Amino acid sequence: MKKKFLSVMMSFFLIVQFSACSGTNERDTEAAAAAHGAGEDTQITYAGVVSDTAEQTGDNTGDSRCRIGIVTGSFAQSEDDRRGAEAFREKYGADNVTLAVYPDNFTEEIDTTIQIIVDLADDPEMKAIIVNQAVDGTTEAFRRIREKRPDILLIAGEAYEDFTDISPVSDLVVNCDFVNRGYLIIRTAHELGCDTFVHISFPRHLSYETVARRVAVMKAACEEFEMRFAEEEAPDPTTDAGVPGAQSFILEHVPEWVEQYGEKTAFFCTNDAHTEPLIKKLLECGGYFIEADLPSPLMGYPGALDLDLTKEAGDFEKILAKVEDAVVKKGGAGRFGTWAYSYGYTVSAGLAEHVRNVILGESSLTDIGDLSEAYSVYSPGVDWNGAAYTDAASGSRSENTVLIYQDTYIFGDPGYYMGSTKIEVPEEYFTIG
Repeated sequence: MKKKFLSVMMSFFLIVQFSACSGTNERDTEAAAAAHGAGEDTQITYAGVVSDTAEQTGDNTGDSRCRIGIVTGSFAQSEDDRRGAEAFREKYGADNVTLAVYPDNFTEEIDTTIQIIVDLADDPEMKAIIVNQAVDGTTEAFRRIREKRPDILLIAGEAYEDFTDISPVSDLVVNCDFVNRGYLIIRTAHELGCDTFVHISFPRHLSYETVARRVAVMKAACEEFEMRFAEEEAPDPTTDAGVPGAQSFILEHVPEWVEQYGEKTAFFCTNDAHTEPLIKKLLECGGYFIEADLPSPLMGYPGALDLDLTKEAGDFEKILAKVEDAVVKKGGAGRFGTWAYSYGYTVSAGLAEHVRNVILGESSLTDIGDLSEAYSVYSPGVDWNGAAYTDAASGSRSENTVLIYQDTYIFGDPGYYMGSTKIEVPEEYFTIG
């Protein structure tokens, strides 16, 4: 099944596409916080941020002006998010797309994060600002932008802060569907033969409503499918332990967890940095990995499998095939899964595509069908599903907060989709708090 979308994907990346938007002479900007992540191109200072001198692409002619700013983590922290933003910039040109990066240690540098987002609103041509992932500080940044530029569309992708805080100051919030997925991940583990599910996280993540509710849903689903639910704590990579310390902890403890819980155990972690060492050791020790917190064949797998995907960059069918081949050779067939297309990549590019369509009057901002269609531009051939966010206490649905998810793909020989987007999750799970 994964073979069917090569031609579409190749067409997307090879055909020159033209934009109806025009821009000024401003070049693509990189936030000063980029210094916290991977190195960037030669840079010059512009309007309080740092601008690279990359060659502009895309069509900058036309009557409509629709410059869009996209803020992501760095390559080191959120590579997929960043590459999705770059793909959108490549499609429409640097005159129409401004990129910025928040600090890797955003929990300790909230003021910097806020300023990076707010600075984008200084551009008089800016029509929309998208933050993916919308980390701590995004709500305050949006509040400040609202005060001086109420005309700018403010979009949060994968919001960390409570919806009760960020939704009122955003025009649209789009998160990975933690309710449906909380149920479907457990259901998938059960269908694959697992009898235990282990959730790995830390206090900061567990304080987020999205994570806490998903844990509650997972616990309830484990009860429904008569599976054992267990929790393990690992170091937060944003603390003094850093990414190296957090990853070393996972490498050290996975073997003993597999011995403790058994090889019919599915493991799940809430942090990107934990994903690579978790996959690596599960391939060695046994156990199952249904999908990452923010699923992608690029999330954890290349590092865990020591894969060089330089030649496959941008072609997710080839990426998926190469990762799958390596997983199967390691004995992971039927035990490891993902989404065929990166969630982080699709959110950055797909949300921007959707917002551009809205600015041009071609789509409705909160229409899930329009949103899914825009996401599909960057993930051809796979199914998406979603729903408006439902408040657990009141049962009311939000007008501007949407949860969305992609079908789960299990690596094998051949691999297969679980049909997750076609499964109707029982209604009672939407009010579990």
